[in-house]
Amino acid sequence: MSGIDAITAAASAATAQVPIPGPETGAVPDAGAQPSASFGQFVGDGVEQVNQALLASQSDLQSLALGNAQNLHQIMMRLEETRLSFELMMQVRSRVLEAYQDVMKMQI
Repeated sequence: MSGIDAITAAASAATAQVPIPGPETGAVPDAGAQPSASFGQFVGDGVEQVNQALLASQSDLQSLALGNAQNLHQIMMRLEETRLSFELMMQVRSRVLEAYQDVMKMQI
């Protein structure tokens, strides 16, 4: 799974709609239920996958510099995918920090 796919999957899982219990469903929320994964875990997994993509791209660049590259097109595709996944990760980080700063500015 590429870095972009990992971050997209994490965002989709984090924003998936949870059914709201109501009289028609008869469901009562369980106070002791633990969520399957936390937001921090999603972010950590996404960062780890972007890091793995960066390491793989670095290895590809080294093989290209040494003249051992077999498929230049594939290397360029991986480099661009890694660049985009890193950019996406930085945008997510910026948005999270901006939201945190907005919350901290709120008056109680």
